[in-house]
Amino acid sequence: MHIRELLSRGRPSFSFEFFPPKTEESAKQLEQTISELRALKPSFVSVTYGAGGSTRERTVEIVTRVKRETGIEAMAHLTCVGATRDDLGLVLDKIRNAGIENVLALRGDPPKGQTEFRAVEGGFRYAIELVGFIRDRYSSGFCLGGAAYPEKHPECGNPAVDLMNLKRKIEAGLDFVITQLFFDNRRYFEFVDRARHVGIQAPIIPGIMPITNASQAERFGATIPFALAEELDRRRNDPRAVLELGVAHATAQCIELLERGVPGIHFYTLNRSTATREIYTALQAAGYIDHH
Repeated sequence: MHIRELLSRGRPSFSFEFFPPKTEESAKQLEQTISELRALKPSFVSVTYGAGGSTRERTVEIVTRVKRETGIEAMAHLTCVGATRDDLGLVLDKIRNAGIENVLALRGDPPKGQTEFRAVEGGFRYAIELVGFIRDRYSSGFCLGGAAYPEKHPECGNPAVDLMNLKRKIEAGLDFVITQLFFDNRRYFEFVDRARHVGIQAPIIPGIMPITNASQAERFGATIPFALAEELDRRRNDPRAVLELGVAHATAQCIELLERGVPGIHFYTLNRSTATREIYTALQAAGYIDHH
C-alpha cells in the first residue's frame, strides 16, 4: 500500500526507521529490535540506504523481508551517493520486483572522508533529479517521500533557499516528506507554517529521535533547548538517567505534536527498541494510538 493512502485516512501514522547492520552482531540486534517493535503494529517502517554495495543489498533485503514476514508496509531509502542513473534504475527495479511500493528519495551524505557531495559521472547531484528520474521511469508506480529540514539543510546557508528547494522537490513528484530530527517542537511548527505559506501542501511528518546518549545528541546538529541541555549535562554519566530523560522529553514532544494534528510520527530508532517502545506505550496508555 502507498504511504500516501495511509496518510489520507485521517489518523496519524506511526513509523520506525532502521539502518542496515554492518556486522553479524548488529544484524542480530536488528532482528530482535524488529521483532520487539513489530508487536506495536506500526503504520510502516523504513530502512536507510547504505551507499556501499553490500549494505545497499541489505536495505532491499530488509525491507522485502519486513513486508513479507510481518505484513507491515515498508519503505526503502534510496540515495544518489556513488551511483549512476543505471545503478539506481537497477536498484529501483529490484525494489519494485520485491513488491515494495514506497521509496524515500534522498541525495545522501558525502561518503566518509569527503567534505562535500560530488555526483559520480552519470549520477545525480540533487534529490530533485532522483525524484524526477523515478517519476519519469515509473510514473505513479512508487509512492515517494523526501526529507525536510526544520532548521534548514546543514549545507544551505539560507533557510528561505532551502524551503524553495523543498517546494521544487515536491513539485517534481514527492507525495510526503519526513523531517530531520528536532528537540524543540517550535522549530517544527514554524517550519510547517512557512511551508504552507509558500504553497507546500504535502504532509510533513515530524521525525523524532529520543535522546539515549548525551554526547551523541549534541553531535546531531539539532538545537537542544537550554533546559533540556542542562538536565542532559547533569545526567551525562548515568546512561539509565539519560534514557529516562530522553524518553520523557520525546513523549512530551509527541503528545504536543499529536494534539496539534500532525499527520504522523516517524521514530529514528537507531536499531534499538527500548526508548521507542517506552514512548509508544506511553502514547498508547494516554489514548493517542488506536489500532482499531
